[in-house]
Amino acid sequence: MSPIDREEAARQAARELLDPAYETESLPDRVYRWVMQFLGDLVDATVGGGPAGGVIASVVIVLIILGVIVLISWQLRRSARRNAPAVGALFGRRTMSAAEHRQAAERLAAEEQWAPALQERLRAIARDLEERALVDGMPGRTADELAAEAAVSLPDLADELAMAARSFDDVTYGGVPGTREAYTRMAGLDDRVSQARPVPIASQTAVAPGAGPWTGVGGAS
Repeated sequence: MSPIDREEAARQAARELLDPAYETESLPDRVYRWVMQFLGDLVDATVGGGPAGGVIASVVIVLIILGVIVLISWQLRRSARRNAPAVGALFGRRTMSAAEHRQAAERLAAEEQWAPALQERLRAIARDLEERALVDGMPGRTADELAAEAAVSLPDLADELAMAARSFDDVTYGGVPGTREAYTRMAGLDDRVSQARPVPIASQTAVAPGAGPWTGVGGAS
């Protein structure tokens, strides 16, 4: 029996794929079958196509493998970015009120879980400011951005807000352990923020023409 050439092999494969038995085959299975057939043809070319054909087939196989690896890696990175919270973001995915964050903070503090308790207490401060319209409800806001924006309406607490933001970042991203003292300071700031009255808009330091949006933050009289 004479060997089957490539064109005849392709015709036989096409006839086989037209078999009604393959109509129920899933798309991934069809793609897998096609890829394996294609790689098989390349291997045949490597064996019987001479040195030049073998080199070309080998290069194509390597490129295909690299392409698959790149595609899988890209898909995994995209999924990770989609599922992970923004780096430095203050809030998680679930929306909670200031009171709910305070309750969570007190519960964690009672269990002496100081780092998450501190985080929840700063989130309570942020939500309280949003609920009172002293800061905008900006998704993905960082602790530093919160402190800078809140300082415009509460300049007397600007330094404490900045320190609270650094404390949040330290325990969240810097690996610094939370402490009872740090949580107590954060809880005290929460109480002062919730009771503080914002300075009137007319009393805030005017921004000079052409100055940046944060010029004069914390400089209100």
